[in-house]
Amino acid sequence: MEYITATFYKFFPMENSEEMQILFRGLCEECRLKGRILLGREGVNGGVSGNIENLEKFKKILKKNPNFSGLTFREQQTKENSYKKLVVRIREEVVVFGKEVDVNNAAEYVSSDELKKWIDSGEEIVLLDTRNNYEFDIGRFKGARGLPIENFRELPEAVEKLSDIKNKKIVTYCTGGIRCEKATAYMKMLGFNNLFQLKGGIIDFVNKFPGQDFEGGLFVFDDRLVADTGSYKKLGKCRICGILCNDYTDCYNLDCDNLFICCQNCRIKMNNACCEECRNAKRQRNTVKSPTDYKNFVAPRYII
Repeated sequence: MEYITATFYKFFPMENSEEMQILFRGLCEECRLKGRILLGREGVNGGVSGNIENLEKFKKILKKNPNFSGLTFREQQTKENSYKKLVVRIREEVVVFGKEVDVNNAAEYVSSDELKKWIDSGEEIVLLDTRNNYEFDIGRFKGARGLPIENFRELPEAVEKLSDIKNKKIVTYCTGGIRCEKATAYMKMLGFNNLFQLKGGIIDFVNKFPGQDFEGGLFVFDDRLVADTGSYKKLGKCRICGILCNDYTDCYNLDCDNLFICCQNCRIKMNNACCEECRNAKRQRNTVKSPTDYKNFVAPRYII
């Protein structure tokens, strides 16, 4: 069976978060979808996974609600459900930024088709990655500039130090687009005027141009952790042995749970631990006992 993972977001004043929570949970259960959906006073940010028929039913019903009439989806084909369960939560911010910005003042969109033309023509642009450094480490546009941030809340301070590119033509990008809405709105407040944001994010671009211009894997916030982009290039390095690798995993020491890049051989050798101390820790998830058990091993998160 073919599955689809679809992400979506929309900024709008939401005054009835509790009602929306009931609506989304009921709709997902009716359509047999799993996923993670965040609701707040600024709107919705979510991802769901299921078969094509059920996803189309979900989209059709949701768009009948006036709040979601113009909602768009970024979709990826997967071999199985990308979420193990359904979570619908209410948060203060649906993408945590920590500063008040008016997303209505976000930068102009540039489509994937238009960006491809700019890249192919050799136009002088700065491709600015607004994602976290662990996302940038395994996949990025050729020649892109990353920010030394571990979470999106650190972006305001980081962009304030970009005076060297302030007057250049900048195209910001992230996974699906939502972070660029806030990032560019803030950057415009700082005087960045020749500024654009990639519509539909990396997902839209690699769907249209797989294996072109975007190199490496795409970090995603579901059980896959890393999604295929059509690129065979490996940009990350295994934390244990240092070989080129784009696969992430979570440390099996329950008191650590550290996210780290790790190749298959080292996963077996270390029983999915990030270091010897974690490997010998008492509180462990179920792990592979030996390399011969690996054929029956199911990874904690599906990695493409």
